[in-house]
Amino acid sequence: MWRIWLIFDPRRVLVALATFLLVLALLIHFILLSTDRFNWLDGPRPTVAAAQNTALPSR
Repeated sequence: MWRIWLIFDPRRVLVALATFLLVLALLIHFILLSTDRFNWLDGPRPTVAAAQNTALPSR
């Protein structure tokens, strides 16, 4: 195992790993925010059936 670190610079490997994990985490969070079920900021969007049930009051 120690021979691998003779080939690769440990600082560059750790920076590359941290960058990859940060990009992966941001990608996963943005994908979840784009769904109705897992959007924790706006909540679920009203569906078409629920929008049709809300009628204007008649006079």
